[in-house]
Amino acid sequence: MTLPEQAPGPQPESYDPEWVREKYAYERAKRLRTDAVGQFIEVTAEFSHYADDPYTEFVERDPVDDEVQVLVIGAGLGSLIAAVRLREAGFDDIRIVDKAGDVGGTWYWNRYPGAQCDIESYIYMPMLEELDYIPQRRYAFGPEIREHCVRIAEHYDLYRNSLLQTVVTEMVWDDGARKWTVTTDRGDRIRATIVLVSPGPLSRPKLPGIPGINSFEGHTFHTSRWDYSYTGGDETGGLDRLRDKRVGIVGTGATALQCIPHLGEWAGQLYVFQRTPAAVDVRGDRPTDPEWAASLQPGWQRERMENFTQVTGGMGADDDLVGDGWTQVALELTGPAVMKEMERRGTAMSMEEIADFLFEEDFKSMERVRRRIESLVEDRETAERLLPWYKRQCKRLSFHDAYLQTFNRDNVELVDTDGRGLNRLTRDGVVVDDVEYKVDALIFATGFEVATNYTRRAGFDITGRGGTRLSDKWAKGPRTFHGLQSHDFPNCFFLGYTQTGIAPNYVHTAEERARHVAYILKEWANQGGALVEADQEAEDEWVQTMAESTVMGKQFFADCTPSYLDSEGDTENPDSLLSAGYGGGPVAFFEILEKWRAAGTMEGVTVE
Repeated sequence: MTLPEQAPGPQPESYDPEWVREKYAYERAKRLRTDAVGQFIEVTAEFSHYADDPYTEFVERDPVDDEVQVLVIGAGLGSLIAAVRLREAGFDDIRIVDKAGDVGGTWYWNRYPGAQCDIESYIYMPMLEELDYIPQRRYAFGPEIREHCVRIAEHYDLYRNSLLQTVVTEMVWDDGARKWTVTTDRGDRIRATIVLVSPGPLSRPKLPGIPGINSFEGHTFHTSRWDYSYTGGDETGGLDRLRDKRVGIVGTGATALQCIPHLGEWAGQLYVFQRTPAAVDVRGDRPTDPEWAASLQPGWQRERMENFTQVTGGMGADDDLVGDGWTQVALELTGPAVMKEMERRGTAMSMEEIADFLFEEDFKSMERVRRRIESLVEDRETAERLLPWYKRQCKRLSFHDAYLQTFNRDNVELVDTDGRGLNRLTRDGVVVDDVEYKVDALIFATGFEVATNYTRRAGFDITGRGGTRLSDKWAKGPRTFHGLQSHDFPNCFFLGYTQTGIAPNYVHTAEERARHVAYILKEWANQGGALVEADQEAEDEWVQTMAESTVMGKQFFADCTPSYLDSEGDTENPDSLLSAGYGGGPVAFFEILEKWRAAGTMEGVTVE
């Protein structure tokens, strides 16, 4: 997109849709880059230290050469849920392999101060009923979530036979033995009948390719590898070693919202380098009400989880059980009041009129957020630079109750790059618009790789039947049946965002995938099968279904400000979330899986 020669004028006092569209287009154009996700550096070679584990001391061990029935690659929430559901389905010989020193995935790595789930903990933390546990707060902090992951692993005996601090390097199918051979960086050689590949959507840190990134001689680290030996303190804050330090943080996404209040409290000087403002809404965190917890009836968590996904998916519901910021936004955009107003205007509304009406409702929702920012940030110029100008769902929704107020501190300065990002790094500073900001430390709150190809995110390639490499087969995007199986890769299941249902609450999608895999493998075991594989025809049909279902999503993001949701503006990226997520929404996708299981025919899947 070519940047308009002139920015739109001041915001009109009354709603002007043409001005809003012009403003959104102008802000988007400033942020578009031809390299899209290519702007980020892979954390290998000289950047590999950004992915090292600073939390668990490395333990030497002898290589393992053995055989297991089920191998789960990954130890995050999705892997734990899948392993538990397989355990419940009668599979006992299960091994988990992960690079980290313990289970937890994202929550093992994310130990930055203030780390907290942004989905209500009562529906985000899995198996609360099974383990008779109620989170301490509405939005649990990282240590509690991590402890709960350990609780799950201990309760379901998932540590038995596990290999932590271990990186898978290769996975090859042996057609004669009908097994996979998996090798690791510890010299292990594991033969597995079934493999579940679950690298997780938030596991591999990404770095921006800033010119001079290797020239900076100050202290640097990624937020997913927080260096408390430098900052002092712990996950609750108290970063007392920063009192005399000039600190820069790159990014204003979900992670930055949570750690910036702590950095602002303790750093001598904090520079917040912003490319795109976040639409920060109220989080409304609070301790769990004991009386409410005591009133919960059996089945409450699944009911609440399904209700949340239904409401946030725009499907409507008789009651909003969660009633948080996520559901508020969903109801603002697609709720009963919106539908009632459309009915009042009559059935003669054209598609264009409906689109214009919904665009105005979206504008109202964003205006509410912009007015909140203006009310909380005292300096008018800073508040103006923090205003987000894009449609509500162009970026993942943001919630925090202390982030905006941090900019009222005398030691905190917002450095807005006006969408262009940092110019370069010097030996001891950051340059933006030819102004150098001297810093002692630079923290990258730049998130994880999302839209890069699957094998890069997994960290290894998979060689299936006849030498077919997954990196070759999926070169133009995933090819699966229901997002879980791929032809020529028998006895292998992919757990993650690979042509599947995507919802704000990752745990709900993980539960549905795990339930489906457990059903397939139980049927496979009951039939005495040695091999289970998606048929080529079923895969082709699902790939076509996915392509048709994602058209409207790509149209929606075509005028969005770049983010990880649209591969930094590359809506045609075959590895993007737009291509990976079923366009009909998570509820419709879950119904597809449920109907498939109910049919009981295993159509599209061959068991030998």
